[in-house]
Amino acid sequence: MYCVRQTTFPPKGCSISTKECIEANMRLVTSSGSWVGRVRTKQGKLQVVSVGSKGEIYDLSATGVWSVASLLQTKNPLKVVVEKMKVAPLLEENLSTLMENSLSSCYTKSHLISPHDLSSLKACGVVFIKSLLERVVEEAALGNPKKAAAIRTELMGAIGSELDKVHPGSPQALHLLKILTEEKNISRHYLEVGLGVNAEVFTKGQAMSSVGFGAKIGIHPKSVWNNPEPELVLVISRFGDIVGCTLGNDVNLRDFEGRSALLLGRAKDNNGSCSMGPLVRLFDETFTLDDARKASINLSIKGVDGFSLIGSSSMKEIGRDLVELKDQTINQNHQYPDGLFLMTGTMFAPVEDRDPVNQPGQGFTHHTGDEVIISSDKIGALVNYVDFCDRIPRWEYGICDLLQDLRETKRAEEES
Repeated sequence: MYCVRQTTFPPKGCSISTKECIEANMRLVTSSGSWVGRVRTKQGKLQVVSVGSKGEIYDLSATGVWSVASLLQTKNPLKVVVEKMKVAPLLEENLSTLMENSLSSCYTKSHLISPHDLSSLKACGVVFIKSLLERVVEEAALGNPKKAAAIRTELMGAIGSELDKVHPGSPQALHLLKILTEEKNISRHYLEVGLGVNAEVFTKGQAMSSVGFGAKIGIHPKSVWNNPEPELVLVISRFGDIVGCTLGNDVNLRDFEGRSALLLGRAKDNNGSCSMGPLVRLFDETFTLDDARKASINLSIKGVDGFSLIGSSSMKEIGRDLVELKDQTINQNHQYPDGLFLMTGTMFAPVEDRDPVNQPGQGFTHHTGDEVIISSDKIGALVNYVDFCDRIPRWEYGICDLLQDLRETKRAEEES
């Protein structure tokens, strides 16, 4: 279940403040690890950076690392970063200043942006049992939150506790799938990817489309039932190696997807509907894939209406191993030459009413102005603020803009 737990980030029973996020991120990054991210400078240039042991920012772009995707085209991104840091110049700002500028929306100053740039952006769904149940509820309710509570009770009576006893794709899971769909007449769409051989893998967004630390995330103005999805994001090279990870928010419109599974693209891919950051932590001797497998992903939501929600879930409870999700995404049937950021799903599907007095039975949904903080002890803390997709900054800077900036930079270097 999704529950409150004590972590380094939010003390038990308490939510974390943005100031504490900056302090915790600084303690983590300066104590250990190999970190890579992206910065938009005060001159408007996009730079790939790494962070030193004192929070200093190394400009990897000045050494020829022009995108995070270009790192993922190398056999050993960690080795490249370590070598480049020996000769890379420093930016004026340190990590703390960049985070402060990001949180204050002071975009005329250098600030952090999403560490994802030109790589493919994919996501896995229905990989935790609780999220599987809630997807089935959404579909049965046809996206109507008022019907969800009764359907949830009926569904739990039909399924019981059988789901958490089987591994997806196993003979036992396939047998259970047959019973649920053929004998109990439960819709197959989500049960198939939750229990069957093939995981759900979909395109979350395009290259350059995700937002970063401190940015606004978007919900569709016509959505009345939506939520954040705090997730571990795997960073994968073109060779299929998992080389690091970051945190992500796979913002979801439950009412859109619930009306039809074919509306998944409309529910998942909107302006500002994906945030990632604050940085990518590369795997090294201080942090490995096994650490990621054991990570707890924490969530804090604060509303301007005084609402608050905190919780935590463990990656240990995922239905499919991280390597299995990777292998089902990048393989001999599908390659990603610019690397891949793969969101690995969430347990978070809150059922408690946000406004039990005025809107009983409608569960949780975002309000504009919500502050969303996703954190994990060894990966950092990601902060974002909720608004409607048509009111947050438009996505204006794409691949062609980046290439044009790179051409201008090269031309300036040749002329100097």
